Amino acid sequence: MFAISAAGADAADPLGQLRAGEWPDPSPGEGWTTVTVRAASLNRHDLWTLRGVVPPHQRLPVVLGSDAAGVDENGEPVLVHSVIGNPAYRGDETLDPDRTVLSEQYDGTFAERVAVPVQNLLPKPAWLSFEEAACLPGSWLTAYRMLFEQVPLKPGDTVLVQGAGGGVSTALVALAAAGGLQVWVTGSTEERRRRAERLGADASFPPGTRLPRRVDAVMETVGEATLAHSLRSVRSGGHIVVCGATTGATPRIDLTHVFYRQLTITGCTLGTREHLAGLLRFCAEHRLAPAVDRVLPLSRAAAGFQAMAEGDVFGKIVFSV
Repeated sequence: MFAISAAGADAADPLGQLRAGEWPDPSPGEGWTTVTVRAASLNRHDLWTLRGVVPPHQRLPVVLGSDAAGVDENGEPVLVHSVIGNPAYRGDETLDPDRTVLSEQYDGTFAERVAVPVQNLLPKPAWLSFEEAACLPGSWLTAYRMLFEQVPLKPGDTVLVQGAGGGVSTALVALAAAGGLQVWVTGSTEERRRRAERLGADASFPPGTRLPRRVDAVMETVGEATLAHSLRSVRSGGHIVVCGATTGATPRIDLTHVFYRQLTITGCTLGTREHLAGLLRFCAEHRLAPAVDRVLPLSRAAAGFQAMAEGDVFGKIVFSV
């Protein structure tokens, strides 16, 4: 079968490790099945793999991609939940010390077919295309959990989304607006800020802007470049939820903001199968569809990786298979 894989990792030349070509067909074991992939979305996790920012259990070479929509062995349209835990573990699989994500220990979704545990499949929402549905299990799942599971927000509260344009950021804007929250965003360009407002943001600001008032929570996906601003922008007793660090993971912060104003900083990585089911119900109720930046054939995956590396993205990049 045709697949896009990482031959190795190179921080200086990550795209030089990208390979397109034949790969062995998946051989699912007991409790696993095969999905014929129709669409798969690109995540920064895929770029990190090529750069060598990987967990200790990372296998290389490996087929990249963690999110997909396709059809199961019975021809039914499905979504793939990418988190795979130890079957003996009880509780939130994202906290399982043995958990992995597709494209780490197991081959990922940038292929014609992918092997996954049977329990990791959910029905594809009928009102979404395969390309739109493929965006939900990663970025949208993370955003949903950040807003509605990790912090006690209620309709009318104000959230700041740092960095308009990325897959998680665009999901945060759409989900928060649908959930009755007031949404503010920061964006590096006027165009990105206006596009965020069209998605549902109530107001947008250049990075680092002093806000009209402090917000109830900040959704932080950027890292070093924005965390100091996030600390200044949240109200006393408020929350900062961190799911990424695209500009660096070791920021210098003023801890007096944290303890004197009693802030809570919470991490978030993906979500459980139950969270994904909750996201699907929420999207059905509000008829939400992900913002897709572009759809490329899987054979042109390198162009999508290049666009992500250059920051030339608003929404999700999706590969059709």
